Amino acid sequence: MTEDDLRAAFARHEPLTPPTGPVRAAIDRLAARRRRRRQRLRVGAAAVALVGVLGVGAPQFRSGQTAVDDGTTLMADPSGAPVGTLNVLLVGVDSASGSRPPLADSVLLLHVPADRSRPYLISLPRDLAVPIPGHGTDKLNAAFAFGAGDGRPDLANGYDLVRRTVADLTGVRIDAGVVLTYPVLRKLTDAVDGVEVCLPERVRSVHTRRIFPAGCHRLDGAESVDLLRQRRGLPDDALNRDRNAHRYAAGLVRRAGEQGVLTDPVRMSRLLGLVGPELTVSWSGRAGLPDLLRVVPALESTEPVGLDLPAGGTGRYLTLDPAATPFLAALREDRLDGWVAANPARVTRLR
Repeated sequence: MTEDDLRAAFARHEPLTPPTGPVRAAIDRLAARRRRRRQRLRVGAAAVALVGVLGVGAPQFRSGQTAVDDGTTLMADPSGAPVGTLNVLLVGVDSASGSRPPLADSVLLLHVPADRSRPYLISLPRDLAVPIPGHGTDKLNAAFAFGAGDGRPDLANGYDLVRRTVADLTGVRIDAGVVLTYPVLRKLTDAVDGVEVCLPERVRSVHTRRIFPAGCHRLDGAESVDLLRQRRGLPDDALNRDRNAHRYAAGLVRRAGEQGVLTDPVRMSRLLGLVGPELTVSWSGRAGLPDLLRVVPALESTEPVGLDLPAGGTGRYLTLDPAATPFLAALREDRLDGWVAANPARVTRLR
């Protein structure tokens, strides 16, 4: 068959060729689904970092874990993933001295809404006057010291008293939590070769005289700890320190993602193993590590929204601001998205 014969044969059969439009549309739909799946996996990896890198429930830490039975039952969807809101308590603790037990320098509540849109990182002021079970009214940071005790402090008991205090204050259930000491934060930061923190204003360390100019900086472990300890001389004192803790947590997650830690189980396990013996982790009877990880695929974004529990005052103690009432109601009723939309000035800028 000559070339002309072939061309004639193709020409005779061309009208029988099916239209390409539906085929092209089907290919486009398949490609879009695959892009969404890849994006979802990236989001899931970052969520693992947010829960895993900050120490919430790594299996090798079992000796340092405590379980709290709050009498509630975990509700799950057909895949086994927990439904409803999840709340993780992060307690940053200073070092105990010979004269006193450790205090809670930072108290953060990570709230994951039921719609799995994005997490909210809420700072609870350490100087806020709150009722502490069995100890009357005192600063929130004193709850850890009361629970941990003198001598050789018990970090698990310190955490548990903070958990009960925060649950009473906010009216939400605490599903899991972790105690983070400065040595742990230093090791995590150095293990990922530094964390980028973006500061809206200059910070001067009262401990080392180090200057942190306004702008974005890659900080090593010692620098990160130095920054996170600073509150004196800042415009809003401890409130500014809490906002810097927001910025550090977000930067740590981003850095782990940039280095491929999030998609490499071996590297993730090695990173967590560096700090395993020094972590105190807790979860309620309602949720444990497998339950938290099943939430990962449903998250749309892991870039946290930084918020402060509204509080103010000029004396030794801070008190709740009038705005705290609608804020706490929105938290309990899982309506923080609406509250943030109505109060954009109260959102911490993380980058």
